Amino acid sequence: MTLQQQIVGNAMQMAVCTLSPGQTVYCEAGKFLFKTANVSMETRLGGQPRGGAGAGGAGSGGGAGGMGGLLRQAMGTAMQVGQRALAGESLAFQYFTASGGEGTVGFAGVLPGEMRALELSGSRAWFAEKDAFVAAEETVQFGIAFVGGRQGMSGGEGFVLEKFTGHGTVVIAGAGNFIDLNPADFGGRIEVDTGCIVAFEEGIRYGIQRIGGLNRQGIMNAVFGGEGLSLATLEGDGQVILQSMTIEGLANALKKAQGGDKQGPTGGLFSTHAG
Repeated sequence: MTLQQQIVGNAMQMAVCTLSPGQTVYCEAGKFLFKTANVSMETRLGGQPRGGAGAGGAGSGGGAGGMGGLLRQAMGTAMQVGQRALAGESLAFQYFTASGGEGTVGFAGVLPGEMRALELSGSRAWFAEKDAFVAAEETVQFGIAFVGGRQGMSGGEGFVLEKFTGHGTVVIAGAGNFIDLNPADFGGRIEVDTGCIVAFEEGIRYGIQRIGGLNRQGIMNAVFGGEGLSLATLEGDGQVILQSMTIEGLANALKKAQGGDKQGPTGGLFSTHAG
């Protein structure tokens, strides 16, 4: 069942979804805007299915099977919640289901910028930067992917990625305007500010590289260039979505407008990072 959705708005977009009777969509806590009265709302930890994984087992396998199913469900939920806690993500999802006719529910991101609906066919997963996820059909599985320790520690935003698998529609959001690129169109590799990545298809290789060496130019890049010490690298053949505004850039602009800019003339390694 395809999710009927429409992206509306300009500077701060939102997704308005039309649900068929019995159809369910979920969002990260804090992304919900409005719903019609015939759409129920349920908050759950992790991504457990409605009714629980052990419900079917209890009905068909008796007490032992039912308890085993409930235990597996509890352990799975605890693992999901633990991953999300480590990643700094919200611990809960909100699920919305229409009953008695079509229902409408609206969602939005948390920053001024664009939204995009991605259609998953089951053949390729999508990866997105932390906080990009807005909402998805119940048939889309949400997971957390950790980029390798050395890359993550040097890459900042790139350490934790959201991973979407399964079939159906997932809605993501970013800051500013979206730019669609394929590294294959640029010799197979592009290098970008780590804060500019919104999402990319499975098959794209993500990495972190240091800007220059420990020489005069490398130090100039890090201190005065505005990019810190590292860039993200994206290689392969597949869709990449970038955003024209970074969260750090927006935070620094707001601080400067309020007279609290501590960035000074460097703009790079010594720039003020939002907490």
